[in-house]
Amino acid sequence: MYVGVDCGTQSTKVVVVDIEHAAILGEASRPHHLIEGDNGKREQDVSEWVAALTEAFHEAVSEARIDARDIRAIGVSGQQHGMVALDADGQPLHPAKLWCDTETALHNETLIERLGGREGCLDKLGLVLQTGYTASKVAWLRDTHPDAYRRIATLLLPHDYLNFWLTGERVAECGDASGTGYFDTRTRSWRHDVFQAMAPELSPEAVLPRLIDSHAPVGTVRPEVARLLGIGDDVLVSSGGGDNMMAAIGTGNIAPGMVTLSLGTSGTVYAHSAAPMEAEDAQVANFCASHGGWLPLICTMNVTSATTKVRELFGLDLVTFGERVARAPLGAEGVMALPFFNGERVPALPHATASFEGMTSLNTTADNLCRAVVEGTTFGLRYGFERLGELASQASQVRLVGGGAKSAVWRQIVADVLDVDVICPRITEAAALGGAIQAAWCDTLARGRGESLAALTEQLVEVDLDTLTRPRGEPVRRYQELYQRYRQALAERYDVAP
Repeated sequence: MYVGVDCGTQSTKVVVVDIEHAAILGEASRPHHLIEGDNGKREQDVSEWVAALTEAFHEAVSEARIDARDIRAIGVSGQQHGMVALDADGQPLHPAKLWCDTETALHNETLIERLGGREGCLDKLGLVLQTGYTASKVAWLRDTHPDAYRRIATLLLPHDYLNFWLTGERVAECGDASGTGYFDTRTRSWRHDVFQAMAPELSPEAVLPRLIDSHAPVGTVRPEVARLLGIGDDVLVSSGGGDNMMAAIGTGNIAPGMVTLSLGTSGTVYAHSAAPMEAEDAQVANFCASHGGWLPLICTMNVTSATTKVRELFGLDLVTFGERVARAPLGAEGVMALPFFNGERVPALPHATASFEGMTSLNTTADNLCRAVVEGTTFGLRYGFERLGELASQASQVRLVGGGAKSAVWRQIVADVLDVDVICPRITEAAALGGAIQAAWCDTLARGRGESLAALTEQLVEVDLDTLTRPRGEPVRRYQELYQRYRQALAERYDVAP
């Protein structure tokens, strides 16, 4: 038995997987509270992650009807880029600053300039710093909370912190480390010189965690954690990784020829690459994968976070919201959304705000606004999809994950907007499943059995043929026109090249 954990923006999810019988035996989740501010602040209390993991773990094990002492290993997935600053006693110095935080946008611009602009970033890191990466958060803490900054003993990412809570070990792995902004994604190593450019008072040798391979264990669970969870003292914790890296494993996207697209709080589009991607477009993040190779990725910051805003505005539940989207005509009778409620990363518009355009006294209806926000977030994902170039254009199928993937009408909109077949894995909590698969990979290697990751994904990742959705001729043509209108609006309002 293996456990996968996914600590996301809205909740922590836990799945219990029986590798031998290729079955998900139990799953559960618990929500988190988001600390928000009008200045772009997005933070969370890390104690909520621990409480959510513990409660969801017990419920998932109970649903699985197993003895928790039969669990062999745990793999943790976490939201990328978050900053968890710890003191010498391992206590947080500030709430975790999250990936979707845009309060540090000016700090990011300053860091890019300090590193020599776009070319300097690419030369030192293999990617260009983006608002939301960890680097600008550290610089922000230095300027705004100098007392806390001076007491930093360790800097961890969210999944690193949960590994630390589980094992007491302060380590990182290359996939998640790729999104810090002080890691060379080509050589898979920390860039101490870059770190010291933004945090000159801190020693990178002291505060940055030890890097381990993706197939390596962090360690075993601490005795007090084992007692809390009811598991054995010898349970391994695998390296884990960022949520996108774990979702790549959980969708079987570990070889060339496939694209994974997530309709989650944010939107991500990524594909496997055997070598670092020399992207002409700085918006493509040349991240390392957590299974070997690389995972070129783009991220949009407004997907279900945007649709939820509109859904809650009208007091709709998910089912009714879906019915409203389906009832409105394609193109929402001329209403178009630029759904940048949280600013935007791709395109790089950290200070952008949301707007609805083309509204008249006739077309301003709840149905059309619901449809427009779904179409607008999907246009944003197409913009990102195009940035991946041949890695995306040559893919014959997109594997769709995240909460939005459960909507049949949204799946059809994605297929029509991208003009490609889309399908969902049977287990849509792909990051948590990826964590469990990686845990099994790590455990079998540690025990000398050496089961390959490819064999494990083939065994456990199954697509749901009932969700296969193909693009339709006329809607594809109409969405091409509407997407060009969307691009024109970006050009006129934000000077984004059409």
